[in-house]
Amino acid sequence: MSIDTIEFFSGRESNARTYARNIQRIFTHGNLAQVQDSDGRKYIDCLSCAGALALGHNHPFVQERVIDFLRSGQLQQALDLATPAKFQFMNELFAALPSDFASQAKLQFCGPTGADAVEAALKLFKTATGRRPVLVFQGAYHGMSHGTMGMMGNLTPKQAISGMPSEIQFLPYPYTYRSPFGAQTNALETERLSLMFLENVLSDPESGVCKPAMVLLEAIQGEGGCIPTSANWLRQVREITERHQVPLVIDEIQSGIGRSGDMFAFEHAGIIPDAILLSKAIGGGYPLSLLVYQEKYDTWKPGAHAGTFRGNQIALISGAATLEFIRREHLLEHVHEVGNLLREGLLDLKESFPCIGEVRGRGLMLGMELIVPTAIPDALGHPPPAGALANEVKKACLEEGLIIESGGRQGAVLRFLPPLIITRVEACKIVERLSRALNRHAPAKSLNRKFQVHVEAKS
Repeated sequence: MSIDTIEFFSGRESNARTYARNIQRIFTHGNLAQVQDSDGRKYIDCLSCAGALALGHNHPFVQERVIDFLRSGQLQQALDLATPAKFQFMNELFAALPSDFASQAKLQFCGPTGADAVEAALKLFKTATGRRPVLVFQGAYHGMSHGTMGMMGNLTPKQAISGMPSEIQFLPYPYTYRSPFGAQTNALETERLSLMFLENVLSDPESGVCKPAMVLLEAIQGEGGCIPTSANWLRQVREITERHQVPLVIDEIQSGIGRSGDMFAFEHAGIIPDAILLSKAIGGGYPLSLLVYQEKYDTWKPGAHAGTFRGNQIALISGAATLEFIRREHLLEHVHEVGNLLREGLLDLKESFPCIGEVRGRGLMLGMELIVPTAIPDALGHPPPAGALANEVKKACLEEGLIIESGGRQGAVLRFLPPLIITRVEACKIVERLSRALNRHAPAKSLNRKFQVHVEAKS
């Protein structure tokens, strides 16, 4: 295929397309953590379909299960009817959930996208509580449907749309590097003030916010810039919401299924939420989304949330295979090990490149925020985000054989979401290729070789 083919897509596809704008390649093959384009060039994939490909491209364990299913003569689509594929998937899912949560959980299969799981949660908890307001957090991303856009932190997609849901209240997220309470506010104080804001909204009769149907949050914000929350902050949010009898719903659509190094990102806090939202990796590479919730809220009526492709049968097979592989191969231990290795390499780059403001995240959900270190800080004392530089570095990474994407304020956070099965050698190559890409546009003060030496010593 030639560049004429790329021009065909750009000429015929919607102006709303996203990833294809920066990644102008025709990808023809994929194998685990690597993809190949039509010119035969290979790339390490640190996007992995926005984190949906937990085991990478064409993993043989998943591929074999799907092929066997397609040849079996079983139903290919079944609405929400009972099937062997659904039975197998549900057993794997409930085994993967924290036992205290699983013992009292019910499951709603939703349409193929994560946004539909969020829409289902809105319906369920408004029905169950009889309330309308919803509390969300600045920097949030919960989907791109008309309803979920109302709960999005990013203003750009919202500005052209009117009539979005009302009674959505945004709260300050504990984003320490850009603390909403000012640059001099440390992590503990940022968390404390964030929690006090939540407490005040729920307890002050003059807060202007009626008692909400739910509090919705990401344990690690994804599109908002790969911002993790501490276990203490999550525990305190759970305590506050429980005391005020407000359901806590955790969006695990990007952070779940091993991405954080735990099966679900909230688990490190030891809490039991009222519901969790799942999509992306839960389908094992195929479209699937779920709302899993405590059975005491199961008050909606038959047909309250429906859709033709809820519980996609192929996704149930691939999702069950993915969960089985993660469990059987102890993959969470691997995510911790390789995630720490990759994080260490990114931190080493931070010592060499002044444009790197912060490296953060957990497991294999990591972010690197780029800044303009010589510019005047903003009104809150934060260095300006370097969105234009991040865009140039992404393009340079592509030329180096590395696919990454960005997010966060002004798109200045380079995000690393490789398949959970990446090797130590691939982690080393990610850092090496990123280093060369950074050096093209923001030359290092001195190249730190510690990471490479460290990997060679341990490999």
